[in-house]
Amino acid sequence: MLKPSDKPRLVWACRRGMLELDVILSPFVEHEYDGLSEAHKAVFRRLLECDDPDLFAWFMGHERSNDVALQSMVEHILERNQVRNQR
Repeated sequence: MLKPSDKPRLVWACRRGMLELDVILSPFVEHEYDGLSEAHKAVFRRLLECDDPDLFAWFMGHERSNDVALQSMVEHILERNQVRNQR
C-alpha cells in the first residue's frame, strides 16, 4: 500500500495506462491531495490500487463502485477537477 507521506509515489501511481485516467487523477493529486483529511487520503490511496478498467468505468459514469467510500472519492475527484477547471 502507498504511504501517505510518499507523494512522489502517489504522483507516479496516478500515471495510468489510460490517458483519460491520467487527466483526472494527476491534477487531483497535484492540487487537492494535500488538503484531504487522513481518512480521505487513505481512501484515495486505496482507489489507486484499483484496476484501470474499473476506474475508467467509475469516472466515466458507466458504473458505480460497490464500495461507498471509493464511489464517494470518485465523485469528489470529479467535482474538485470541475471546479478547478472553471476558474
